Amino acid sequence: MSTVELTKDNFDEVVQGEDGKGFVLIDFWAAWCGPCRQFAPVFERASEKNPDITFAKVDTEAQQELAAAFEIRSIPTLAIIREGVMVFSQPGALPETVLDDLIGQARKLDMAEVHAGVAADRATDN
Repeated sequence: MSTVELTKDNFDEVVQGEDGKGFVLIDFWAAWCGPCRQFAPVFERASEKNPDITFAKVDTEAQQELAAAFEIRSIPTLAIIREGVMVFSQPGALPETVLDDLIGQARKLDMAEVHAGVAADRATDN
């Protein structure tokens, strides 16, 4: 699967996926960012190895509102959203082996447990 450009206009559609169970890796980047350009081929190769996952890129210059919503303070930043829950977010370019391992860990998450944890957090916030 090729990488999709993520914008505020297509965000909900891309992140939720066709069945509401979207699994999305998001690369927050900018054209002027050297580490972003170095990470781009690693991200693209991961997308080719994992066609069942949506790989999306957010140009933080063009999509400042979306970058602000994710509180992006440095780039590149990688975020993983599964079933509407952000399960990972970290700045910095990752080596290919680390990205592959991270994807494997995200695949193994028990999403029923994650959703239960989110619900418990929301209940204590109210």
